[in-house]
Formats: sequence, structure tokens, C-alpha cells
Amino acid sequence: MSIPSIDLNLVAVLHTVLAEQHVARAAARLHVTPSAVSNALARLRDALGDPLVTRKGRGIVPTPRAAELAPVLARVMRDLELALVAGPFDAASCTRTFTVAVADVGQIAWVPRLATAMRRELPRAHLRVVGIDALVALGDLASSNIDLHLGIPGTGPGLHAEPLVEERNLLVAGRAHPAGARRLSPRALGQLRHVRVDMVPDRQFRDPFAATFARAHIPREVVMTVPSFTAAAEVVAASDLVTMLPSSLLAAKGPSLGLHRLATPLPAHVTKLAMSWHERTHGDPAARALRALVRSVVTVAANLRGDGRRGSR
Repeated sequence: MSIPSIDLNLVAVLHTVLAEQHVARAAARLHVTPSAVSNALARLRDALGDPLVTRKGRGIVPTPRAAELAPVLARVMRDLELALVAGPFDAASCTRTFTVAVADVGQIAWVPRLATAMRRELPRAHLRVVGIDALVALGDLASSNIDLHLGIPGTGPGLHAEPLVEERNLLVAGRAHPAGARRLSPRALGQLRHVRVDMVPDRQFRDPFAATFARAHIPREVVMTVPSFTAAAEVVAASDLVTMLPSSLLAAKGPSLGLHRLATPLPAHVTKLAMSWHERTHGDPAARALRALVRSVVTVAANLRGDGRRGSR
């Protein structure tokens, strides 16, 4: 005997009959006729090979097998009801594991603040942070267990995206770079050697700054490619190379690494960042609580830094 071979509706009928100890009262509770209850019991008797109940006056008496099943069925039905009939969301008791995909910039600028906010608002929940490459490896937000993506807005069927902040990207060099603090001419800018960030082998993440140089008709010699902005910052700090870094990462890592912004004739390069999620978690109260925390954390971080602009809604 296996669970798939039993109609679970029959199990619910047996539970109600045992609880009421009366066929007619069980029928009324289930909003069916007494004959429908009797037919259900007959089918379950055949499936289990036991009479289950016998009549005694106007009521019923369970067999030893049914008496053994009664507390088990009561517990299962109670747990199932609690699971299916959700009450108001209680952030303090939420034990959910939330998975957020975010690039290294967000991990440095936002995740520490998000961890603090979660400890305050969702104290029993667990935060799992993965890189953007994990999102690509696992598939899209529809098929993966990732609850939220922070970065370039996602697109596709069933996806939602909410603008968060606009991040300025700056050309930076190490303290020993010969360019120093002077403003670079277009010719001097074209002679620099660059580190490019390529997070994952996907076009939407690849070299977003190339168009900025192309529009200014300035050549860009890329001599190294690395998988993260943090790696690019480390390389530039120890060499005569340059790279484009988000302003939040420069603020966080620049002083310790000796990085400084280069003054250039390039137009400002701004990346619009958003949080993206799939329709499968859109109405979930716990996921909504997570998104509210992210929204507040990113806004506060941008305001404290003073150079990020809130995304338009």
C-alpha cells in the first residue's frame, strides 16, 4: 500500500467520521450526504483491508486499526490546515532562507546593511548571498531558488523590476599612476591601458563602458579582463593600469587601496540598478518584507554616500 494509491479525500472523510463518531454529523460537517460518507468509507475499507468502523446505535465505533489511525490523522489534518490557511505574516517568527543574487559591488555597499536590517526586522530568517554568476548558472529567476536579483534590471516573462538607485561609474587609477591628479586630455586618455570587468559570459554584463569611449571617439586598450570590480580595484592599485569602478566601490575601497578618480573629458556614465524578482514570489508576504528591507537599505546607503540618485518609479 502506497500513498499515491489512496484517494486522500477518503482519508479526510475517515478523520471527520472518527472525530464526530457519527456518519450523519460527519456528512453535515463535510457538506455532503450521509450516503456519500458511507460510500467513501466503503472504498477506504477495500483499500486498507479493515472495516474501520462498526455501527453502535445511532453512532459508530472505530476498529482497533481506526483507533490507531485517529490521532495520526488528527495531527496530519491540523498541520495541513496550518500550512494551507496562512495567517498574518509575522516577521519576528519567519524562519525562511532568502537567496539574493548580487554583484560584488552590492555585496560591499548593501549586503552589510541588509544583514543588520534583517537582524532587526527578520531576526530568525537566514540570508544567503550568491554572485551574479550563480544566477546565470542556476537559470533565470523563474526556475531557480533565488528570491531577488540586485543589479541591472531583469527582463522576461513574469519578471518584476523596481528601480533602486543610479550608480555613477568613474575612471580610477592607483596612487603611483603617472597620470596623477591632472585632468587628462583625450589624447592622454586614449593612451591608458585598461582592466575590464566581465562578470559572466553573457552580453548584458560584458564591458558596459565601451560605448562611453566610443561615443567620445577615444580608443580604449583593454589588456586584462577580470570577473569582478573588486579584482579590478586590486589590480589597478598595484599597477599602472586603470579601470572603471562604481562610485560606491571607490568610496568603500579607494582609501585603503590608494585609488583615486581620474579627471577626464568623458561624459558621465550612470548605471541604473534595480531589484528584480519573479511572479512566483510577487505576492508572498515574506518576499515582500525582504524587498521592503532592500529598498530602505539601498536608499539609506545612497543618501549617506551622497552620489547615488534614487531610481525613478
